[in-house]
Amino acid sequence: MEKELIIRSSSDIVDFALLKDGRLVELHKEEEDNNFQVGDVFIAKVRKAVPGLNAAFVNVGYEKDAFLHYHDLGPKLPSLLKFVKRVSTGRHTDFLLKNFQFEKDIDKNGSIANAIKSNQSLLVQIVKEPISTKGPRISSELSIAGRYIVLVPFSDRISISQKIESKDEKERLKRLVKSITPKGFGVIIRTVAEGKKVAEIDKDLQNLLERWTAMCKKLNKAHHPSKVLSEMNKASSILRDIFDDSFSSITIDDETLYGQIKDYVHEIAPNKESIVKLYKNGVPLYEKFGIERQIKTSFGRTVSMAKGAYLVIEHTEAMHVIDVNSGNRSNKEKNQEDTALEVNMISATEIARQLRLRDMGGIIVVDFIDMNKAENRKKLYHHLRDEMNDDKAKHKILPPSKFGLIQITRQRVRPERNIKTKEEDPNGVAGSEIEAPIKVIQRITQDLERLLKKDFKKITLNTHPFIAAFITRGFPSVRSKWFLEHKKWVKVLPRDAYTYLEYHFFDKDGKEIK
Repeated sequence: MEKELIIRSSSDIVDFALLKDGRLVELHKEEEDNNFQVGDVFIAKVRKAVPGLNAAFVNVGYEKDAFLHYHDLGPKLPSLLKFVKRVSTGRHTDFLLKNFQFEKDIDKNGSIANAIKSNQSLLVQIVKEPISTKGPRISSELSIAGRYIVLVPFSDRISISQKIESKDEKERLKRLVKSITPKGFGVIIRTVAEGKKVAEIDKDLQNLLERWTAMCKKLNKAHHPSKVLSEMNKASSILRDIFDDSFSSITIDDETLYGQIKDYVHEIAPNKESIVKLYKNGVPLYEKFGIERQIKTSFGRTVSMAKGAYLVIEHTEAMHVIDVNSGNRSNKEKNQEDTALEVNMISATEIARQLRLRDMGGIIVVDFIDMNKAENRKKLYHHLRDEMNDDKAKHKILPPSKFGLIQITRQRVRPERNIKTKEEDPNGVAGSEIEAPIKVIQRITQDLERLLKKDFKKITLNTHPFIAAFITRGFPSVRSKWFLEHKKWVKVLPRDAYTYLEYHFFDKDGKEIK
């Protein structure tokens, strides 16, 4: 498995595409005016507590107040409030907490009215970006993420990623981290710390402590509300969270950004610095790597897959619903159960990709094709879990219900990626839309594959002149690829009378193949 990161920059937006074996699996965007990213820390003012919700609304500078629930206050809230007050007034200048007198923890099931008051100054962190009509969701339990560890101020816990399986390695890392962590700070050990030496982890820890200190120095003169600690830029944070030895290339089309990323990769993985490349070709970057094509065919209500199967993805106010369809494929060699299992396994792989690609969150219900055998349902469930292992968003997958539905909950911290794939219909009335032409080529290819399996001796494709030209021109043309794959030449005839996306297949006798 090879991973590639493609970074496209324009004047005020940077786009990131993560490819896994050439397939687009994640899309990210960094905009200049996004001041409320997950991980940003603000010095804010409590607007008002709402006992009925056991929560408070906090002014962080966004047009809508941020939402802070009692359970997101963190047990060390009294210590945090005391620290912020003393640092803001200049009475406390030792930011490393070793001489700081901690207060008693708040009650786990207490009331918001007893914990914080209106107009109180509070350090908060964005845990969920503004979505739709809602303001950001925040927490006062702060954490600063590094490459190998996450630093948690006002804590004494050393936790470790559950993905590290070796008991000996877990104990080694816990001992190591405990020996270097200063008093007053907790640490979460990340999966990538597995096998790392004390010097590497200590360097990461010192960087995080420097960021904490720099943030504390701002509190004395900071306006309320204002940002006092920014999450790393999107490129660095993506690399921090997902970079590993399976990365084969990082391609960037902006020279300044190229220099920054090359320096960051040199810092976290010097042996991989050579994979960072500056793109200077005249062809647009996303065109060169086939990303634009994949975006057009991966978004929208219907998603085509191999073997003629397809997904229908519906979005409602409360949840997402995904329907798995086998299409009009037929397979005489396999019975219905085997066909259902094959389509379901293909679909599970694509669904795991779609959830990451669109960053779908909340409740997702998937209606797979019914299977009678319990062993096949179990096989599908485990396959879906394996496919979602790479997903960094917190998620939970329930086993198939008696109706054959699988329910997934997936953490939503950012607005869902929603890319419009339909275009204005050149044959229709003003305002009418059609699928992107690139999706028609995909449909033609899938229909052709089904026909070639039925052993037609000769096939002629009639289509609009524009589509005919797209299929036959260039090297290698789409038709040439069909020939190389199926060893059969398809005659393509342009028809002026056809609408833009109309096409029909005919046999050797000139009869239309339905």
